[in-house]
Amino acid sequence: MRIPRIYHPAPLAGLQQVTLSDDASHHVGRVLRMQPGQSLELFDGSDVRFAATILHVSKKSVQVEINDSITDSRESSLEIHLVQGISKGDRMDFVLQKSVELGVTSITPVFTQRCNVKLNQERLARKQDQWRKIVLGACEQSGRNWVPQVRDALALPQWLQNADTSQRVILDPYAQTRFRDIPRSAAYTLIIGPEGGFTDDEVQLLSDHQCLGVQIGPRVLRTETAALAAITALQSHFGDF
Repeated sequence: MRIPRIYHPAPLAGLQQVTLSDDASHHVGRVLRMQPGQSLELFDGSDVRFAATILHVSKKSVQVEINDSITDSRESSLEIHLVQGISKGDRMDFVLQKSVELGVTSITPVFTQRCNVKLNQERLARKQDQWRKIVLGACEQSGRNWVPQVRDALALPQWLQNADTSQRVILDPYAQTRFRDIPRSAAYTLIIGPEGGFTDDEVQLLSDHQCLGVQIGPRVLRTETAALAAITALQSHFGDF
């Protein structure tokens, strides 16, 4: 049986015993129904994982003993910052989960002109909390010890005003440039449109902000397919695939 991996939101280095968070305690004690003496693997967002043993399980908490720490970086040398147009239903959740498995460094959700998702501040806060939990779950599943950041959602023009200087890439089925042709860089910002893609005005805006159009084949891809295919292409040419 695979040893469960559990995220802990506070630094674990130097600790001998720790009480798991409420969510983790519920998952370990009520969902997995684990018992004292069974093994866990903990991680706290650093490049270290911790071997642990359950000491006590109650209805509301789980206490564990930390037995060992292992420095084990599973991060690509390539930074990929995903800027993802917000989409409806479970498409966004799917993109976040799978992009973390593929090694993305950070994710910024953006509202675009064709984004059909309308969220007030309260609903957006809940949605962003959900997205961050999906990222944590993907780290637990994929063995990543470092947790990618899910940044606060922004409108596309607002994001462009504050974007960093890494090489920016958008997918364009009509572009002449392919992934193998783009300049090598230590970091890329990958900008993916929502369902229906970017409008002409948005494409022009992105071009005005030095976003390079790159082709990943002549076919039009769904938003979730586009993100994962492009991350895979970047990792294959410049990362650890």
